[in-house]
Amino acid sequence: MHFVIVTGMSGAGKSTTLKMLEDAGYFCVDNLPIALIGKFAELTRQPNENITKVAIGIDIRSGNSLESFEGTLEELAAKHFEYDIVFLDASDDILIKRFKETRRNHPLSPTGRVEKGIEEERAKLEFLKKQADIILDTTNLLTRELKQELEKIVIKDGQFSNMMVTLLTFGYKYGIPNDADLVFDVRFLPNPYYVEGLKSLTGNDKEVRDYVMGFEVSKIFLDKMEDMLKFLIPNYILEGKNQLVICIGCTGGKHRSVTLANEIYKNFLNNELGYGIKVEHRDIERGRQGKK
Repeated sequence: MHFVIVTGMSGAGKSTTLKMLEDAGYFCVDNLPIALIGKFAELTRQPNENITKVAIGIDIRSGNSLESFEGTLEELAAKHFEYDIVFLDASDDILIKRFKETRRNHPLSPTGRVEKGIEEERAKLEFLKKQADIILDTTNLLTRELKQELEKIVIKDGQFSNMMVTLLTFGYKYGIPNDADLVFDVRFLPNPYYVEGLKSLTGNDKEVRDYVMGFEVSKIFLDKMEDMLKFLIPNYILEGKNQLVICIGCTGGKHRSVTLANEIYKNFLNNELGYGIKVEHRDIERGRQGKK
C-alpha cells in the first residue's frame, strides 16, 4: 500500500498533483474530514479491498479541525501505518499572482486581501511542512515540469532530496535576478558577439556552443564550477534547503551564459542524489541586436 497525503499552500498545485496521481491509478480523495482519515486508512488495509495506491488531499479548507490532524498522524504512526506527506509550496508573490489570474478568493480571506490569507495559511500549515517527506516549491515550475517531478518522486518511487536546482542565465545589462542564491560572472570568456555569423545566434545554437567551449579557459572554468557545485549542492540539501537558484551572467544573457548553463544542466541532469534540475534563460530574447 502506498499512502500519500497531499497538502500545502492554496494555489501551489495540490489539485494538479491529485489529478496526476489519479491518472496514475491512485484512489484519490480530496478534502476528507480529518475525523474520518483514521477510519479511511483502516478501510484501505482490508484484504478484500483491491486498493494499492491511495492519495488524500488535506489543506486549509479543513478549518479548525486541521489542528487535530497532528494527532491523527500520531495515531497512524502508532498503528504502524506508513505514509508520505507531499507539501506543495510557492512564493507569496506567485501565489498572489495565481489567485488574481484565476479570480479566486483565498479560503482564509474570502472578502479581504489575498496577502493576509496567505500569511495566516502559512502559520497554520507550518507543522505539516515540518513533517513533510517531500517539499515541492512550484514557484518556477510549469505544469508539465511539476508533473515530471511528481512522476519521478511519487509514481516511480524515485529518491528525491527535496531540492530543486534552477540554472538561470541573465544579462548584466538587465540586472542580477532578485532570487539568486549563487551568481557566476562569465564575461571574462571569449565573446561570440564579435564573431561574424554568431552575433544573431544564441548559446542554444551549436555554432555558439562550439565557439565558446572551444577555448581552454572555458573548459577549465566549467570543470571548476561543476566541481564546486558537486560540493555545494549536497551540503545545501543537508541543510534542508529545497530550492537553489544558480545564476550565470554575461553582458546580454544570450551567448556565453546560455552555453555554460546548458553544459551544466546536461552534466547534472542524471545526478546520483536525485534532486530536480532545470535551466531557464531569462534574457535570451531581449535586445536581440544589443551587445552580448
